[in-house]
Amino acid sequence: MKTKAVRLYGKEDLRLEEFELPQIKDDEILAKVVSDSICMSSYKAAKQGSDHKRIPDNVSTNPVMIGHEFSGEIVEVGKKWKDKFSAGQKFSIQPAIYYEDGPLGVLSAPGYTYPYVGGDATYVIIPEDVLVQDCLLEYSGPGFYPASLAEPLSCVIGAMHANYHTKPGSYVHQMEIVDGGKMAILAGVGPMGLAAINYVINRKDRKPSLLVVTDIAQDRLDRAAEIFPVEWAKENGIDLIYLNTGNVDNPVEELRKNSGGTGYNDVFVFAPVAPVIEQADAILSFDGCLNFFAGPSNPDFTAKLNFYNVHYAATHITGTSGGNNDDMVEALSCLSKGLDPAGLITHIGGLNAVIETTLNLPAIPGGKKLIYTHKDLPLTAIADFDEAGKSNPLFAELARIVAKTKGLWNLEAEEYLLKNAPEI
Repeated sequence: MKTKAVRLYGKEDLRLEEFELPQIKDDEILAKVVSDSICMSSYKAAKQGSDHKRIPDNVSTNPVMIGHEFSGEIVEVGKKWKDKFSAGQKFSIQPAIYYEDGPLGVLSAPGYTYPYVGGDATYVIIPEDVLVQDCLLEYSGPGFYPASLAEPLSCVIGAMHANYHTKPGSYVHQMEIVDGGKMAILAGVGPMGLAAINYVINRKDRKPSLLVVTDIAQDRLDRAAEIFPVEWAKENGIDLIYLNTGNVDNPVEELRKNSGGTGYNDVFVFAPVAPVIEQADAILSFDGCLNFFAGPSNPDFTAKLNFYNVHYAATHITGTSGGNNDDMVEALSCLSKGLDPAGLITHIGGLNAVIETTLNLPAIPGGKKLIYTHKDLPLTAIADFDEAGKSNPLFAELARIVAKTKGLWNLEAEEYLLKNAPEI
């Protein structure tokens, strides 16, 4: 079977190519990709080429497919996996497979390391490395875009589970956020911050009583408040506050005042900015946990930490980079039960838009860029559907559909696009 895919050959060398996939082996699965969400990690991989820890050294002669936040349908199942998978099943993939015998050992990952599996393709071959780690996961929920966003949601879930707390006199770490505690998400209205807000408010087993979300861009805070209203959070048992720290003289003082003077049990930092990290450290409560969620690209990145509080107030720090398989399973379960991640999506496009989008991702405003890999569409902001619709009836109809959900992407819009958008 032929596939069309965006492949990486080296630093900033991405190519959209059509080529023949080999016949699958007994321990492999052939799958159709439907949607892929472009991640900043793909931008970093494209910029670094073989210098990236997950990209093989011989990528110039053995290119790899990019994209790791994808979903689709199984087409053909190798003999070894017929008792577990079948044609027609919808799927998502946990890309952090930790497979020691993979091309790069534990660093191997779909979307970085393999020649025939990645999200920015029409058809892929899912290798044994993924399957033996139980990282091909069935998705039973509606549509495809929720499953494409399961991987970023799993990163948020993993971060919440990775926080920990202690009791005086005990050396046992009690994993998880404090149930009924106070939480702050700093620089928290980007795509991943929105995913965190959505998960925290929807969560059933534990949640904070207070959630303060900060940023310095009022338009982004306003959009977050429109998607996740304060009233909705209150109905779910959480006092939600959106705070523009760029509009106050002393953000730390304001944040501590919002906590009732106690500080916060759990603080998450969603931007690799030293002053934001130092702000987070300054608002921790006794036994407060700071989770540095944002991944810096500079290996020498540092920030100050108050070690007086580390010693006397038991404050501590952790960090996570991605979620594990259990987090991915939880994410898919949440999505199947109705958690809609559409608030993360600000742009849609076809496979033809992947290269330019990936290489320029930091300069493109908004949230997640969702790619429908069998389609030929320019990357288009949902907010621009009305304007695009003046010359293209497809976007005119999409504008009408998303107007029903306050400008959010939705299942009806996806179904219409899949039926009516031009094929690649």
